[in-house]
Amino acid sequence: MKLFYSTNTWHSQPQPSEDRLKFFKHIAEKENWRIVQLPNGYYQTEHQDIEDEESWVDVTRRDSVEAAEAAIDATIEHYSNKIEFANGPKVVKTFKK
Repeated sequence: MKLFYSTNTWHSQPQPSEDRLKFFKHIAEKENWRIVQLPNGYYQTEHQDIEDEESWVDVTRRDSVEAAEAAIDATIEHYSNKIEFANGPKVVKTFKK
């Protein structure tokens, strides 16, 4: 009788490439963002294009400057967390025998 035994390791997410990590770091810096007012009165958040410093990439529209800045802050926090977890999961508790 033959038995087949195998083990596998799963990760919750694939690890980002170096280019992707560079993009995450670019987005996580507030100086790469701006808010512009549109003709319809809304405010648009934009980040500087990573490849062309003269270009801006529009991200979202909000009805006030405060809401637009809050959206930028939330995006920065999101990508900062992605950068933090790029090296693997963070241990929050260990158990001893």
